[in-house]
Amino acid sequence: MEFLVGEIVKLKKKHPCGSYEWEILRVGADFRLKCVGCGHQIMVPRKTVEKNFKGKREKI
Repeated sequence: MEFLVGEIVKLKKKHPCGSYEWEILRVGADFRLKCVGCGHQIMVPRKTVEKNFKGKREKI
């Protein structure tokens, strides 16, 4: 699966703020994701993102 910086991805589990969507800020062995709902940033292993991936849309 190919992921690009700036894309919005939808993951299976929602963030505590209620949003399912994350913006990709960094791609590599680890991803830096920013919650679209509240702006919280996290670092997640690529394997976790690929496992929980549900869909994506381009940044508006």
